[in-house]
Amino acid sequence: MKILIKEVATSQWQVRLDQHAVTFRSEAEALAFTRTLEARLQAPHKIPDRQQHAAG
Repeated sequence: MKILIKEVATSQWQVRLDQHAVTFRSEAEALAFTRTLEARLQAPHKIPDRQQHAAG
């Protein structure tokens, strides 16, 4: 996933996630969002066991 941060207007920042965009009121808010997103993407993820899905 490509993540880009840019200023789109005075006091308005945009984080682009491929073709999706999220707008923030400050660069600090945009950076905080990006850090949280990157941490979640890099966090370990457990793949559910197929037997648990079949039983439930």
